[in-house]
Parts: sequence; C-alpha cells; structure tokens
Amino acid sequence: MRRFLRDNGLSLALLAFFLAFWVGQAIAGWQVFNDEQAVHGNAPVSLLAYLGTSHFLEATAENWESEFLQMSAYVAFTAFLFQRGSAESKSPDRAEDVDKEGPATSDAPWPVRKGGLALALYRYSLSLAFALLFLGSFAIHAASGHRLENIRRAAHGQDPQPAIAYVSSSQFWFEAMQNWQSEFLAVLSIVVL
Repeated sequence: MRRFLRDNGLSLALLAFFLAFWVGQAIAGWQVFNDEQAVHGNAPVSLLAYLGTSHFLEATAENWESEFLQMSAYVAFTAFLFQRGSAESKSPDRAEDVDKEGPATSDAPWPVRKGGLALALYRYSLSLAFALLFLGSFAIHAASGHRLENIRRAAHGQDPQPAIAYVSSSQFWFEAMQNWQSEFLAVLSIVVL
C-alpha cells in the first residue's frame, strides 16, 4: 500500500482535490438553485435531486469542456510547436529519440508493430481522447444549458427557445469562451514561466 501511494501520489492528490471541489461545487450550487427555487415560489430540492438537474449538469459540463479543450490543444501543440527553454517543449535544435523512425522492436506496442492506420491512431490517441472528451462535454453543456435556459424562460412567462437558438446565442458562447480563454492563459503561464 505504501508503494502504491508513493507511485501514484500525484494522481491521488489531484483526484482528491477534484472530488473535494466537485462536492463543494455541488453543495454551493444546490444552495444557489434552492435560492432561485424560493424566488419563483417553487419547493426546494434535495441534494441528490439537485445532482440530476440541468443547473448542476450545465455548470459541470461547461467546466469540463474547457479543461478537455485545454488538454487536447496542449497535447497536440506540444507535438509540433516549440518553446525555447521550456520544460514543456522539445528542443527546436535537435531531434528527440521519440521522433526517430525505425524498425519496430518486439517489445513495441501492437500499433507500432502493425503500422498504417493503427499507428496513426496510436500516435494521436491522447489528443483524440481529449478531443472526444471535449466534444462530449460540449454536447452536455449545450443540452443541459438549453434545458436550464428553457426552465428559466418558463419561470419568467416566456416561450421555450429551440436548441439551435440557445447554442447560437451570445450567452452560450460567453459561458464557453470565458472558460476557454482562462484555460489557454493557464497553459501559457506553464509554458513561459
């Protein structure tokens, strides 16, 4: 157990902080949601019921979307762009061993030995995984945000809005881009500091 904790300390610490802040987000969001319910004369909901609301799902997906966009871009950009002096970048002056092509050894992963499409997918698998996570989070943000917007519109006596109107609204893109810009600022600070 001690070795497991030592060997996985970084991911365990990050997971613990993630869970702590996600629980904090849920509790604070639940209180905000119930305050909004009271303003509109609706009954409060339990914490468990809140976790299934568009209010919670939209906020969570909006944040995850920006994180996965950040990581997808970061992984892809660091594969072919350089930043002299940064530990996050390969050297622009010399080839790295990882970039050298050669015959696959018997201990190489299957896609490397196979070549072709399998190798291409393997080479870009981390970027592709983050891109798919981004697209999934983006879709959840859009769908739950649309539901939440229509709930708010109904509370104010307005007609529901079609999904395309919500996704093309400045509100939706404001929510997305306020997170996206901060993610790229954070990565920029890692690269240049």
